[in-house]
Amino acid sequence: MILRLSSRACVLSGSVRLKSTLASFFDDLGKSGIILKSASSGIFENLALEDWIHDHVDLQNRSLLLLWRNSPVVVIGRHQNPWQECNLPATRRLGIPLARRRSGGGTVFHDFGNINMTFFTSKKKYDRHRNLKVVTSALKALRPNLDVAATDRFDILLNGHYKISGTAAKLGRSSAYHHCTLLCSVDRSVLSSVLKSNTAEVIKSNATPSVPSPVKNLLEVDPTFDSSTIMEAIASQYNSEFGFDSPVITVDPTHEALMPGIHKMAHDLQTWEWIYGKTPKFSVCTALVVDDVNIKLDMDVRNGTVERCALEIPADWLSPEIVNELISTLKGSRYCPNETAVLVAAFMRTRSMTDNVAEKIHRLCEEMLSVM
Repeated sequence: MILRLSSRACVLSGSVRLKSTLASFFDDLGKSGIILKSASSGIFENLALEDWIHDHVDLQNRSLLLLWRNSPVVVIGRHQNPWQECNLPATRRLGIPLARRRSGGGTVFHDFGNINMTFFTSKKKYDRHRNLKVVTSALKALRPNLDVAATDRFDILLNGHYKISGTAAKLGRSSAYHHCTLLCSVDRSVLSSVLKSNTAEVIKSNATPSVPSPVKNLLEVDPTFDSSTIMEAIASQYNSEFGFDSPVITVDPTHEALMPGIHKMAHDLQTWEWIYGKTPKFSVCTALVVDDVNIKLDMDVRNGTVERCALEIPADWLSPEIVNELISTLKGSRYCPNETAVLVAAFMRTRSMTDNVAEKIHRLCEEMLSVM
């Protein structure tokens, strides 16, 4: 089943319904349970789809399951610090985007080997244990001997030890959603490289930390597993568990006419102000070594912006006047390697200095960028 919009009418398997938005289509459909599958593999489009459904669909009279997969991406929880949670230089090098979702929880890596599920309900019907039962029952229906079970932390463990699914949630005034992952055939080498922070030890923060766990793919236990079969099994089990009879409806989250306002939602999720600027206040305190000289860097960062900066540098290596001017340049700037590099380059161009001093500042800048 594919849902799209044509001439202000929702088209579902060829039958025209005179409704112009996804929400009104659901009202017209009259089902108490609906299963959707996103046609997009873009993280920002899929997160926006979650938000749009939560904000615009009547979840008091129906429940909804959304199935979706993403191209490679690192996703942090709403209250997390990306510099603590992931290796940002590695994500930039690999061209893997970073996203911040609106739910809490820890940091995850998605690629096409990971299945995402979002269970939407009214707040009164919110039940993570029952949702996870859908997933474990679906897996056992496919492989009866598979040892999978949900934990009190709302993870799903394989063989009582390996984490194959993690959970996060958003609770609104009257509606809620619970989403979880399922590791089928994720590239674990990439997962390991991007989820191991290179700067966690130099950061002090009250941000929500992730809880590291050993992980394993389902395909490592049974190579015959595939994502499509698993998603079909989850959809079938969802219908069975809750007494629904919904087909799987494919929806395109880039369709503005079908979901008015969704483009802005996706845009807002991609901004620097949301991804980095929503990081809880943190401090950076580290020792840098440049030309065998020990330099102490101490910063306070609020809303992703350098609020305070201190550099302890021997006066015989770099003059206090230059150091103070450099500190003033960095204050109020984004804690971001690109912006810092541009500011330092401009600082060097607009001041008279010897080549030796310029080289020292350049090497100092390179060390500072390594912790951003």
